[in-house]
Amino acid sequence: MSKLKIKVISRNPDDYLRATKRDIHKLPRNYDPSLHPLEAPREYVRAMNAVKLERVFAKPFIGNLDGHRDGVSSLGKHPNRLAVLASGAFDGEIRVWDLTIRKCTRNFIAHEGWVRALCYTPSGETFTSVGDDKTIKTWKSEALSPEDEEPVNTLLSMSVMSGITHHRTKPLFATCGEHCQLWEKTRNEPVKVFKWGVDSLHHVSFNQVEQNLLASCASDRSIILYDCRESGPLRKVVMELRSNALSWNPMEAFIFTVANEDYNLYTFDVRKLKQPVNIHMGHTSAVIDVDYAPTGREFVAGSYDKTVRIFESLKGNSRDVYHTKRMQRLTCVKWTLDNKYILSGSDEMNIRMWKARASEKLGVLKPRERTALNYSESLKEKFANHPQVKRIARHRHVPKHILNAQKEIRTIKEKNKRKEGNRRAHSKPGTVPFVPERQRHIVKEDE
Repeated sequence: MSKLKIKVISRNPDDYLRATKRDIHKLPRNYDPSLHPLEAPREYVRAMNAVKLERVFAKPFIGNLDGHRDGVSSLGKHPNRLAVLASGAFDGEIRVWDLTIRKCTRNFIAHEGWVRALCYTPSGETFTSVGDDKTIKTWKSEALSPEDEEPVNTLLSMSVMSGITHHRTKPLFATCGEHCQLWEKTRNEPVKVFKWGVDSLHHVSFNQVEQNLLASCASDRSIILYDCRESGPLRKVVMELRSNALSWNPMEAFIFTVANEDYNLYTFDVRKLKQPVNIHMGHTSAVIDVDYAPTGREFVAGSYDKTVRIFESLKGNSRDVYHTKRMQRLTCVKWTLDNKYILSGSDEMNIRMWKARASEKLGVLKPRERTALNYSESLKEKFANHPQVKRIARHRHVPKHILNAQKEIRTIKEKNKRKEGNRRAHSKPGTVPFVPERQRHIVKEDE
């Protein structure tokens, strides 16, 4: 008896049935490339449309926090609560903000004169501020009664302090002024004082990964590294111009970026300080502050040229530039811990909130919307190096004073390059050596 073969059509209902009656009908799709000869031109048109729409929807400014009666001098992020921000001003006032409703929840006069720096403790229960009145004051994060408006603890210093940073886990914090000082919560005198023959230090920052390592920027154009466990400083690198601020990469223990007076930012590796790993250009005036994103892949910088720029840590040019007509010179910038927003303080008394990605939609995305966005992103990535797509994606509108300054800087660089080329052409071979860009800005390294 011969066997009978029966072929059965087997279909998965998920391929052709709608989830609800309001959903669109699903159509079968054959992915064989030979059946789609016009796929590449069609995807190119879609990539062009996607990159144009990205520029159309690029509206990064969200809102501002106003209330300060003098320029904003410093910002402090709460380590556990995304919606809480503390800010200090040039008149000695500190304000605590609720970012969800964009309102000030507390304000008090903390110091006589300028609030130099703020930092929260790792638990987030208190924050510490330093000012021009030579005091270090610790405050409760939440004031439940009028008594809580008084400082929990006040420490007196011999000199004015210009920076403060807290250890990630231990009850230790470091301040900088004439020297770098290490303090414990329970003691009135510094535990350690680090000296390396400089007039003054103006910024200090603890490493978030190698928690005993800290770095400071000095007035003699140097960047100095310290270890809490050592009795003296470790290493020092002197640059051509002064560094204003420093930020450690929260993901890579040895990487830090400094904001410099020569309009650039420099990313260094602690293990090789002879030259920077990368130079980030774009600003047209002194860079005042820098802060890393929690991912460690990007950082934000604020400058005296009245713009905020966002850089990718491995690239030399900024991926975005934010500005408004009213925003004046930047004094401080922070990247929020949820990697979605940027906060900037400027000397015209406003704190501004920006989106970290200018064209990102805020709020909940529906599944189909998310799929469409992911498809657009992959198309933009696929055609990223095509001239038209690249031009549209890269273009940014900047104010006229920035455009003119950029032209001037470009002219100066071309002039110097031409001059060096002429000197080399008319000199004995080897007398005018080629110096790489990354080695030009370092004067010396000490250990």
